[in-house]
Amino acid sequence: MPKRFRLTRRFPIAMTEDAYRRLKRFSHEAGLDEGEALSFLFENFDGVTDEEGLSHRLRRFNSELDARKR
Repeated sequence: MPKRFRLTRRFPIAMTEDAYRRLKRFSHEAGLDEGEALSFLFENFDGVTDEEGLSHRLRRFNSELDARKR
């Protein structure tokens, strides 16, 4: 029997404009709202990420983070 889909946690988040536009596009393409899309991505995180690519992109993001905050 499938698990019932309940949104049990709500939290304020801050994201860049680029990230928000990408989330909106993904959720629209998948036929989900933004919360459902985030739930899907994090519930299936290992399956939707490439471990090597993720590590590289995370290092790059972290190295640019201070400059992006200004």
